[in-house]
Amino acid sequence: MRHLFFILILLQSSVLFASEHTLNQIDLTQNFWGYFCLAIFVLAYVAVILEEKTHMRKSKPVILAAGIIWIVIALIYAHSGDSTTVAIAAKHNLLEYAELMLFLMVAMTYVNAMEERNVFNCLKYWLTRKGFSLRQIFWMTGLAAFSISPVADNLTTALIMCAVVLSVGGNNKKFIAASCTSIVIAANAGGAFSPFGDITTLMVWQKGLLRFDEFLCLFFPAIISWLIPAMLMVFTIKKGSQSLVDQQVVVLKRGAKGVVFFFFLTVLTAVLFHNFLHLPPVLGMFTGFSFLQMYGYYLKKTYSPVYMANKYDIEVEEVMRNQSMGSMVPFDVFAKIARSEWDTLLFFYGVVMCVGGLSLIGYLAIFSELMYTSLGPTMANCLVGVFSSVIDNIPVMFAVLTMNPEMSDGQWLLVTLTAGIGGSLLSIGSAAGVALMGQSKGNYTFMSHIKWTPIIALGYVVSILVHLWLNQHLM
Repeated sequence: MRHLFFILILLQSSVLFASEHTLNQIDLTQNFWGYFCLAIFVLAYVAVILEEKTHMRKSKPVILAAGIIWIVIALIYAHSGDSTTVAIAAKHNLLEYAELMLFLMVAMTYVNAMEERNVFNCLKYWLTRKGFSLRQIFWMTGLAAFSISPVADNLTTALIMCAVVLSVGGNNKKFIAASCTSIVIAANAGGAFSPFGDITTLMVWQKGLLRFDEFLCLFFPAIISWLIPAMLMVFTIKKGSQSLVDQQVVVLKRGAKGVVFFFFLTVLTAVLFHNFLHLPPVLGMFTGFSFLQMYGYYLKKTYSPVYMANKYDIEVEEVMRNQSMGSMVPFDVFAKIARSEWDTLLFFYGVVMCVGGLSLIGYLAIFSELMYTSLGPTMANCLVGVFSSVIDNIPVMFAVLTMNPEMSDGQWLLVTLTAGIGGSLLSIGSAAGVALMGQSKGNYTFMSHIKWTPIIALGYVVSILVHLWLNQHLM
C-alpha cells in the first residue's frame, strides 16, 4: 500500500520544463513505453520497501530504475528526431541534485566531525548522569530533539536522544516507547522550521521559494505539533527516578568547540551567500567547509605528544595517557567525508532522476491538475503531510517542487510544515522513526507508535490551524 501512495503523490508534477524551458515534450502517458517506465519505477520502490528483508541498499534499485527510464525516453525522442529535449531535461535534474547533494555532504561532514569529537556523547553523558526523573528525561530528550534537529539532521538527533532513553529506561518498556515516540515527533517538528533541519526544507530554500527568515514563521506551529501529544503521553510515565548505569567518563576531544563554532559560522556563510549575494547556498556551504579543512589542518599539524608536552608543560607519558580519554587525537577531515550517508545521497539521486523522467513522460501533469487545481492548495498541502506518513517525504516534496504550482509564501510554508511533521503520524513515515525501531530492540515498535497516532494527528491538525491563523498575512 505504501508504494501506491508513493506513485500517487509522485505523479503530480510536470509543469517544470514547460515553465522554465521551451521543450517539445511528447506525451507518452498512453504509450506502452510510458507504462513500462512507470512499472520499472514501481518495482524499484517495492525493492526499497523490502530493504529490511533483502538487505539490499535502497539506492541500488532506484539508480538502476533511473538509468532505464532515461534510456527509454532518450531512444523515443531520438526516434522522433529530437536529441536536445531529453538532454536539457536531464541536465536540469542533475543540476538540482548536485546542489543539494554537495550541500548535504558538507552538513553531514560537520555532523560527523562533531560526533567524532564527542560533542553528542558529552550531551548524552550529561543527561544520563544528572539523576533526573523519568518524566524529566521524557521532556528533556524531546526538547533537545526539537532544539538540535534544526541545525543537525533529525535522524542523528533522534538516535542520540534514543540512546539516552535506553540508558536510563532499563526494562521500563512503557517509558521507552513513549519517549521514543516523543523524540520522533520532536525531531521531525524541529526540522520543519529550519532550512538545515530536513532535506525537504532545504529543497524549498535552495529553490528560492522562501527566504531563510520566513521559515521561522513555522516555529510555533511546529512546536505545537510536538507539545500536544507530549502533554498527553507524559501521564503514562510513572513518577520516579531513573536507574543510573555505570558509564565511562566522556570528555570533549581537542578541537570540539572549534568544530561547533565553525559549523555555525558555515551556516551563517550559506545564509549570507543566498540572501545578500544571491548565490546558491551550496557555495556558502563549501566556503564554510574550507573553514573545517583549515582548522583540521591546524589540529593535525599541532598533534604531537612532544608538542603537547611542551605546550602544557607535562611529561610525554601523561600526554599518551590523556590520549586514551580522547583529548588529544589527530583530526582527518577526509575521514569525516567518507562517513557521510552515501546510501542516502545516492538514493536521493535515483529519486530525483526517476521523478524527472516521469515528469518528462507526462504522468505527473495528470495529477497536478487533480491535486492543486481541483482540490485547492490548502487541501492539497494538507494531504502531502498524510502521504509523508506512509512514504518518504523527500520524493513527495520533490514532486511538489517539480510541479511548482502557483502558491503564496504562506502555502509554501504550509507544505513545508506538513511534509515535515506528517511523517510523525506513523513510525515508518520518517527516517528517525525507522531508525529508532531498530535501535530500541523491540521496545519502540510500529504498534507502540500507532496507538498514539490519534493524538499525533490532533497535534498535526492544530499546528496547521495555528499556521493558518498566525501567518494569514502570508496566505
